[in-house]
Amino acid sequence: MSTYPSNARVEPEVKGFFDPATNTISYIVKDPGSTSCAVVDSVMDIDYAAGRITYDHADEIIADIEARGLTLEWLIETHVHADHLSGAPYIQSRLGGKLGIGRNITVIQETFGKIFNEGTEFQRDGSQFDRLFDDGDTYQIGAMTARAIHTPGHTPACMTHVVGNAAFVGDTLFMPDGGSARADFPGGDAGTLYDSIQKVLALPDDTRLFMCHDYGPNGRDIAWETNVADEKAHNIHVGGGKTKEEFVTFRTERDAQLDMPKLIIPSLQVNMRAGNMPPPDKDGKTFLKVPVNGL
Repeated sequence: MSTYPSNARVEPEVKGFFDPATNTISYIVKDPGSTSCAVVDSVMDIDYAAGRITYDHADEIIADIEARGLTLEWLIETHVHADHLSGAPYIQSRLGGKLGIGRNITVIQETFGKIFNEGTEFQRDGSQFDRLFDDGDTYQIGAMTARAIHTPGHTPACMTHVVGNAAFVGDTLFMPDGGSARADFPGGDAGTLYDSIQKVLALPDDTRLFMCHDYGPNGRDIAWETNVADEKAHNIHVGGGKTKEEFVTFRTERDAQLDMPKLIIPSLQVNMRAGNMPPPDKDGKTFLKVPVNGL
């Protein structure tokens, strides 16, 4: 396998897949010098009212990888999502690859294991995943070296993944006119989120930033790519030199007005299990729990 010079800044090929049901963007990230790729933040479809799971979004990603003759090496979760269910294990079952998330998944598992009254059979050590990333850890996508940066605040397990001149920020940041993600989930913290955003904004100005969500504020078209310079200058929550105190005051007041995400209850139960459903009962039936007044 060829490698890039240590001083070279690789430009990975990035293809986004927008899921209108959850406003999530998933990505195929390809090494330009080989057929190796990774998938970031995939989606499994759910009709919550009907209790029905399907895989249209994941199948679209699988079809694209197969059509281009790519080799899937990694499935990356930037964090434990509260607004969509991960399609990673389904894609992995079809194409292989290793599934990775931040090491603080164990904090999430401990917190929500209690909220959902999971038994001792639910492992809280992150063993459902193939790799738990610590701050600064690296891994290979073909000849590209990817780096994981711990960026908590939205959740304790949030990581930003930097691959060449691209960074996948999860819910740490939104597009400049979208601002930032909420910080009021269990384990979230607005001050910590501000500090994490500064880590992202410390990357080179021309670093391409890829969002996990976009909601088209003020009626604009859905978008998911910006860069560090744009965010520093124009982000409505942290741009233009806004202080940590200003951000914490705004974020705290704003979060108090937000409803819980529509899919938070199924998403957390599934995603803390690396995208797998809870184990079936003695009759082979699978159920999701609703913790009354628990969130």
